Amino acid sequence: MMKYLQKLGKALMLPVACLPICGILMGIGYLLCPATMQGGDIIGFGQKLGFLLVKAGGALIDNMALLFVIGVGVGMADDHDGTAGLAALASWLMITTLLSVGTVTTIMPSVADNADKSLAFSKIANPFIGILSGIIGATCYNKFKGTMLPDWLSFFSGKRCVAIVSGVVSIIASVILLFVWPIIFGALIAVGEAIVGMGAVGAGIYAFLNRLLIPTGLHHALNNVFWFDTIGLGDLTHFWAGETSADVTWSLGMYMSGFFPCMMFGIPGAALAMIQCAKDNKKKVAIGLVASAAVCAFICGVTEPFEFGFMFLAPGLYVIYALLYGIFTVITVALGFRAGFSFSAGATDLLFSASLPAAAKTWLIIPLGIAAFVVFYLVFRFAITKWDLKTPGREDDDLEAEKNVVLANNDFTQVASIVLEGLGGKANVKSLDNCITRLRLEVNDYTQVDEKKIKSAGVAGIIRPSKTAVQVIIGPKVQFVADEMKKML
Repeated sequence: MMKYLQKLGKALMLPVACLPICGILMGIGYLLCPATMQGGDIIGFGQKLGFLLVKAGGALIDNMALLFVIGVGVGMADDHDGTAGLAALASWLMITTLLSVGTVTTIMPSVADNADKSLAFSKIANPFIGILSGIIGATCYNKFKGTMLPDWLSFFSGKRCVAIVSGVVSIIASVILLFVWPIIFGALIAVGEAIVGMGAVGAGIYAFLNRLLIPTGLHHALNNVFWFDTIGLGDLTHFWAGETSADVTWSLGMYMSGFFPCMMFGIPGAALAMIQCAKDNKKKVAIGLVASAAVCAFICGVTEPFEFGFMFLAPGLYVIYALLYGIFTVITVALGFRAGFSFSAGATDLLFSASLPAAAKTWLIIPLGIAAFVVFYLVFRFAITKWDLKTPGREDDDLEAEKNVVLANNDFTQVASIVLEGLGGKANVKSLDNCITRLRLEVNDYTQVDEKKIKSAGVAGIIRPSKTAVQVIIGPKVQFVADEMKKML
């Protein structure tokens, strides 16, 4: 299970790498154009430029689930084929359409009369469904890319049938989610209602669950309980309406304030720990990913680039991360720091909310921020080194090592010929593809594979992931060998 999650984590690296620049653009945009967040007229070159930057960054942030669909679909496919991405996209479109409010209320009219269920299906286009669709697309590709159909259906054989199978699986998944999704969503609303009235501790429990549920998208259920008027609270709406704690039955801002020290300072501290723990040959990669993610978390509270960068690589660390949010929220609320956000808990929102009537002791962000930076840094550094967690920059070096492999024979035609012979001849080869350093093959009869013969071609090694799968490590010149073998096949 852990290996599967790490494989999923690696697949998410590509779409996650698209997010930091978006967060930075949005942060700069909000600074230039406060009206984008606060409302009002947008006039002048500076504000229009800011509006443009916000929209540019939001184009990907707002469609993050779609990035995960394609990234997971292609990233988890055995040979990273684009067909898996197409199948994943087909799955996403089918699930989100079948589980949209309009479709669901037509099939089950009773849903329209249940506010919680309607809310659940209105939030179906989320990262969890995106990741699920990517997994469906990749799994269907891996299992059915070599399927041979009867002659009268031969056009749909092989890779062409993958999207069709993904569609069928997606319909089944949609039927299951039709009944399961509102139950889970409703249960979280019930949890939210149960912890209301528990004061600072309740706010801490909410913050913990909020972060913990980010990968599934189910945090929206809790957010609607505490931030909006789902059960008569509306911490966010009352705060920005210019009200105070005297106008409501709770300490206004208590369900938002605890996120500020964690997002603005805690994430940069955790990012520094990851960079320092990264392998020497991967520090630049780690800096490029987590440092930029920390910047956009500080400026505008966009945390997904940081969180999705490690939550599947090190799920245990992500639970600790969520727990730190809970602890700091309890402390923040108890100390009386009050701030609010209309977008997220970054410096931009802190600046704008500080002048609102419900804001209190905003100067505490300095000592709270310093404490959050230090604690997040120490906890992350200890956990990463203690348990050798595969955070960004600490992934296995297999690929880097293979990039340095030197093929012993530079006659690519001869190498391809010997490898093909060792595989049992072209009649035994079901499919051929390649990644950056390896030939990836499917064979009909694994007993015909002669590893000694293959190694005699001067290749670096052979891997047998399953009875029918064979991977031959060639090195950076793998494309030339693959091209020659394709001619022979």
